[in-house]
Amino acid sequence: MPLSSSKSILLKILPLFHRLRVLFSKEKKFYESLRNVLGYYPRNISLYRKAFTHSSAAPEIKEGVKDSYERLEFLGDAVLSIVIADYLFKKFPFKDEGFLTKMRSKIVSRAQLNKLSVRFGLQQFIEADFGFSRTNHSVNGDVFEALIGAIYLDKGYAFTRHFIQFKVIPDHLDMEEIEQTETDFKSKLIEWAQKEKKAFAFVVVDEVMNGSDKHYIVEARIDQQPMGKGQSISKKKAEQLASEQALTLLSKE
Repeated sequence: MPLSSSKSILLKILPLFHRLRVLFSKEKKFYESLRNVLGYYPRNISLYRKAFTHSSAAPEIKEGVKDSYERLEFLGDAVLSIVIADYLFKKFPFKDEGFLTKMRSKIVSRAQLNKLSVRFGLQQFIEADFGFSRTNHSVNGDVFEALIGAIYLDKGYAFTRHFIQFKVIPDHLDMEEIEQTETDFKSKLIEWAQKEKKAFAFVVVDEVMNGSDKHYIVEARIDQQPMGKGQSISKKKAEQLASEQALTLLSKE
């Protein structure tokens, strides 16, 4: 039998094999739910379970390191960044590096990833200890990045790129709206404070260990009064989150 014919037969059999595996799997409900959200059946279902497992519910694998979504989040962040960069480079052939960098930052910002996670309904899959809020905005964005990491490991780069560029972007992102969106909340808060002649400061109020990683908790203070709080593995990201919260509070006053 020619090699091309064997390959053709294999391509026809594989989808049937996947459907049979789902039918008899203990994870059938999870498989079907993911199929409804993502548009395909995963191969390695354990990767997707891990993508939705918060550290509060994750088992310890070694010396305080939890088997949670955080490693997948790290990977997904990198994959998402390069796919978005590739997309923007081709979509805007006459825009300079500054524009492309700002657009990528806006698309992969925590606020935008939080929205994407909610639009996909990923909060329904989050596994966490009792008392953990599934409406935690930061976790929603983290889980979206972890999902991208899981897709990459499960299906490869080409599939992940296609998923982001032909499902995520056209269905859930408005480029014109994103272009007008403000994401540098820290600069905006500092500008407001200077205009209003207010004293401002970012203060690290605590440092907590999350597995083997240190997280910084930062307060944005106006006239020495706490106005917003953010937590992240990066001080700069924590300051952005605190600034966003402070600006939201100020807009209501």
